[in-house]
Amino acid sequence: MEALVVRKLGDPSTAELSGENSPLFLSKNEALPEVNSPTAIRVRVRATSLNYANYLQILGQYQEKATLPFIPGSDYSGVVDAVGSRVSRFKIGDRVCSLADLGSFAQFVVAEESELFKVPEGCDLVAAAALPVAFGTSHIGLVHRAQLKSGQVLLVLGAAGGVGVSAVQIGKVCGSVVIAAARGPKKVQFLKSLGADHVVDISQDNIIPSVKGFLKTKKLKGVDVLYDPVGGKLTKDAMKLLNWGASILVIGFASGEVPVIPANIALVKNWTIHGLYWGSYRIHCPSVLEHSLQELLSWLARGMISIHISHTYSPAEANLAFAAIKNREVIGKVLITFDDPKAARAKL
Repeated sequence: MEALVVRKLGDPSTAELSGENSPLFLSKNEALPEVNSPTAIRVRVRATSLNYANYLQILGQYQEKATLPFIPGSDYSGVVDAVGSRVSRFKIGDRVCSLADLGSFAQFVVAEESELFKVPEGCDLVAAAALPVAFGTSHIGLVHRAQLKSGQVLLVLGAAGGVGVSAVQIGKVCGSVVIAAARGPKKVQFLKSLGADHVVDISQDNIIPSVKGFLKTKKLKGVDVLYDPVGGKLTKDAMKLLNWGASILVIGFASGEVPVIPANIALVKNWTIHGLYWGSYRIHCPSVLEHSLQELLSWLARGMISIHISHTYSPAEANLAFAAIKNREVIGKVLITFDDPKAARAKL
């Protein structure tokens, strides 16, 4: 089978996959994974999503280190190809999505029955590959951890990225007033189309006066929940907009700078700071993660949320896919798709 293999750590966006200096190599003869337990399922991958965490992992900068060589990749969608003898909830041909610690950048992946989710009829199977990590992170962060309520003010930093787009939509589903911060007029217009109540173009405007001006027109005191996948100076500025009793969701540090949150100010203002490493829920609270993804798939089927695919690439173009993430060209999600699309539709 075809698979993208990391042979050495480095930047996957800088060299062609056939080059000797590329850390990411497109292998065309990887062994087909076996259905190695009675409750295991093999999935023929239709699409796999690229996340910033995948980029960091290949660079060797992610908090969890994989042993070389490895096949990267986390969330994916596809069709059930083979099932173990005790599998009861799925059959060959079922449309599914899931996430893995590693291995989704391949034509086939094996998962336990309990780890798979059926993609509802009427939902785009390819786009479903982009749901688990990005939307799962935002759902657990906003709904489970911050317990975002109707009427509260949500400020989303990095709002045009994968997790940011999902946070904006989930904020609207929860009935909150959503303020989005992004860079550039194209991203601003897209976020307005998602229903964001106010969008700050941080390439043109300072976030503090822009948000304060909006809050004043709406007779609102401040921000109740800060959703932060960015870090750096933007976090520092955003903290000046927070209400007493606000929640801060620490999602990541796309800016490359880990922010300092002053404990004395958090004490005086009764802030709650949530560190959110979504992937660890698979180990520590799998039932929360399962409920979260089931609810998200229900929302997707009912049209309450939508998945925006910014770029789609073949496995041979994975370096370009990572370059799009690195260069902040993405609005929403980036996918790598396997198999010829027409052939895949015929199989389904």
